[in-house]
Amino acid sequence: MQPALTDFHAKYFAYELTRQRRGGDVSRISSSLFDASVDLNPHQIDAALFALQNPLVKGVVLADEVGLGKTIEASLVMAQYWAERKRRIVVICPAALRKQWANELAEKFHLPTQVLDAKTWKDLRKQGIRNPLDQDVISIFSYQFAKKMEEQLREPWDLVVIDEAHKLRNAHQDSNIIGNAIRTTFAGSKKLLLTATPLQNSLLELYGLSTVIDTNLFGDKTSFRQQYMRGENDIVGLRHRLKEFIHRTLRKDVLEYVPYTARKAYTCEFVPSEDEQRLYYLVSAYLQRAGTYGVPLQQRHLVTLVVRKLLASSTAAVRKTLESLLSRLRKIEQNEEASNDNFWSEEFFDDDFDDELLEAAEDSPHYASNDAEPIDLDQLRGEIAELEQYRELAGRIHEDAKSEALLSALNEGFSRMAERGAERKAVIFTESVRTQEYLSAYLERHGHAGRIALFSGSNNSPGTKAIYDNWLKQHAGTDRVTGSRAVDTRTAIIDHFRTDADILIATESAAEGVNLQFCSLVVNYDLPWNPQRVEQRIGRCHRYGQKHDVVVINFLNKKNHADRRVLELLTEKFQLFDGLFGASDDVLGSIESGLDFEKRIAAIYEHDLRDPAVIQAEFDQLQKELEDDIARRMTETRDKVFEHFDANIHEMLKIKHEQVQLQLDQTSRMFWQLTQHMLREQASFHSANLTFNLNEVPTGAKTQAGLYQLVSKNKDWQPDEKAHKYRLGHPLGEWVLDAGRRLDAPVAELTFDLSGFGKKISSLSEFVGQSGWLELNLLQLTSFQFEEHLVFTVFTDDGHRLDDEQCADLFLLGAALSEASVPSPPESLSTNAHRQIEARLSELLEENNEYFKRERDKLENWAEDQMKSVENQLENTKADLKAAKKQSRLANTLEEQKDAQEAIKRLTQQQRKQRQEVFDVEDAIEEKRDAMIDALERQMNQNSTSQKLFTVRWILA
Repeated sequence: MQPALTDFHAKYFAYELTRQRRGGDVSRISSSLFDASVDLNPHQIDAALFALQNPLVKGVVLADEVGLGKTIEASLVMAQYWAERKRRIVVICPAALRKQWANELAEKFHLPTQVLDAKTWKDLRKQGIRNPLDQDVISIFSYQFAKKMEEQLREPWDLVVIDEAHKLRNAHQDSNIIGNAIRTTFAGSKKLLLTATPLQNSLLELYGLSTVIDTNLFGDKTSFRQQYMRGENDIVGLRHRLKEFIHRTLRKDVLEYVPYTARKAYTCEFVPSEDEQRLYYLVSAYLQRAGTYGVPLQQRHLVTLVVRKLLASSTAAVRKTLESLLSRLRKIEQNEEASNDNFWSEEFFDDDFDDELLEAAEDSPHYASNDAEPIDLDQLRGEIAELEQYRELAGRIHEDAKSEALLSALNEGFSRMAERGAERKAVIFTESVRTQEYLSAYLERHGHAGRIALFSGSNNSPGTKAIYDNWLKQHAGTDRVTGSRAVDTRTAIIDHFRTDADILIATESAAEGVNLQFCSLVVNYDLPWNPQRVEQRIGRCHRYGQKHDVVVINFLNKKNHADRRVLELLTEKFQLFDGLFGASDDVLGSIESGLDFEKRIAAIYEHDLRDPAVIQAEFDQLQKELEDDIARRMTETRDKVFEHFDANIHEMLKIKHEQVQLQLDQTSRMFWQLTQHMLREQASFHSANLTFNLNEVPTGAKTQAGLYQLVSKNKDWQPDEKAHKYRLGHPLGEWVLDAGRRLDAPVAELTFDLSGFGKKISSLSEFVGQSGWLELNLLQLTSFQFEEHLVFTVFTDDGHRLDDEQCADLFLLGAALSEASVPSPPESLSTNAHRQIEARLSELLEENNEYFKRERDKLENWAEDQMKSVENQLENTKADLKAAKKQSRLANTLEEQKDAQEAIKRLTQQQRKQRQEVFDVEDAIEEKRDAMIDALERQMNQNSTSQKLFTVRWILA
């Protein structure tokens, strides 16, 4: 009989590929790495393993420098939790990043997600979903939504991922409402915090972040200050304690793996026409006027901010806005009141504004008309007549001077890209759908007909529908079609831009989660005032995988002094447009809220824009406030705290890279061979390109017949777009793994063929011609976590034991299954198997004991911190008492003497009370510490079981 894979191979492979592993071993994340549609760098894998390593740690901070892929690291952790059936997972992030997170998790890690806000929550409830959080998906929502939904979120979660976590660095302060809410809401859940700036202004920020993870990492604020922020502070001790829960990689450590191109900025100046300038000043004056009916009083600041953005965008956008305002005024004229409830959705929602702005509008109060006062019809009709004149003026402007400048900039940009060998691709960002439509028509008329694609929040333009329909026909029956029209339309547009179009005109929606690394020209037709938004836009193109320097073009109205200062601010203060990495998270992290920052700039625009002196003074003041808050001393402190957390990082990452490659190769080999064995009756296989035709769907498999291709991390692997992507987490893959685990494998004799293997396996060469017995057991341990281990027991007939590596090598070989009857296994096999299971269990419990010791040390340190705090209060009182006695001796008057004696009496009583409290508090602290350690010991008490998977008589030929 020809040597081949047997049911014993298949069962072993199935268990090896699915067993739950422990801690931070590379093998634990092998299935998630294998399934991911992205090549992960060694430092990202190292960070993910850090987050998984200790089951007793309540959370960690991943603090890699900007540009190193913290989102990917966290996604890998979530993918692993999902694979381990720990599926109560939430992501909390700024509103502007929600869609980006959803896209990353879905496209790169095949994880189901839902983005939640107040509107979607209500919609899901209307659909009969009582609790939208209680679904088999990862929920993604903003900080504000997390605060709003405190009660609903209080249940335990398997994992809480918090992006831009530096926003919580003041969570220890009572005034930090959102930070306190998140800390208390998720106190019992495992947390993963992401930030490139865990320390910006004060060491106390590290304390604040630590309280979000675990209030027992340090003592109270007083003891933290005393130990680490006064006099001879213990920075070495602080670093030691931080190593347990903060992981930081620097860019300089990984440039070998993460090459970046540069970004280069160009400013395109233009001079608006007289009519454009006049319209700008007229509408600006209207916005500055208090008491108008066109703008809801309670939302005046937000509406003004939006209209100012549109004024700088295009005349087409201004014209639409004037029509919206006129529509509102006419409703008021007819009804003498107008509801503001739908003001944003009805009047302005055809423009893709920042999600943070829309969320703010949604949360702001709504009232009928302005303060519900009686309408002054004369004023109202005068306002209508005024806005009609502005609209008429806007209607006379057919083409903007800025769009003419765009034409020149594009031609120059394309010319320079051709010289560099870059593709003729440009993405033009605007904040207005109306401007998008105007630019599309303008460029079509001026030499770019048929080479333009549009991307917006709705993606419902006629041209986009045609692109989607064509894409759907092209990819019908493939995995590229998800069935979600919104997702597939996004994919279709990007594919069309990549293959058939030169220009993508995009609203802010394309700044979220879209990969445009094939494009190296970014045009900010409208420049956001929020630097975080600008960075997000450029990051669509300037990212890992970009082969060319990215050119960024910004426009400047030469007649607008405020616009010039905004551009200077974004260029010089935030360093957005030049260098290898653009804005650092140090700088971006200094802005707590992008919307608040935009409001500051909008407030400056409220002044007379024709007075350069006023504008200069206002921006000078803003610039002063934004000056780098990090003093040199703090920069040095940060370096000391975080430098060389691993002095051998380069060598460590190299080793990690090699381990990952070996693990992925093993996973790929086992999964492919297992699939061939389990589907041998239903499919025909083509190993050259890792494809197979599934001719018949196996019973119970939730999939379809057709062409499948195994995903591969091999650099030479070429994906077949017509094939379903076959991976461990695919429904067919899951069926194969489950069926493999359930195979019946009675005692049999196998002859393993080493001579016909084709490669030398040195570890087995000494056993050629020998025979013996083999038993494979599954050891399951429930302690600090649930884990599964495969334990081989293999002996030759003369009593020589094979180690784990030799056992694994044995199953690299094909084997012939003997049809002859097999003698009963010797009793010694079962005895030795039991010993090896006990030995493995002992090793695991010893590792668990190390986890326990580290957690116990943490609790001991916490108790010591708390005691120091109490003792410090007593020492302060002693010092105050000493000072009061000295004051009494120096008193010159009876009144001063009396005051000093009263102070001495009060401080003496306080000292006596505190002395007693020291003992009471120390007893309470020790009691709490001991209780927590006892709870850990109970948790460590193991519950283990073992299950025999199969026994074979083996011969090595």
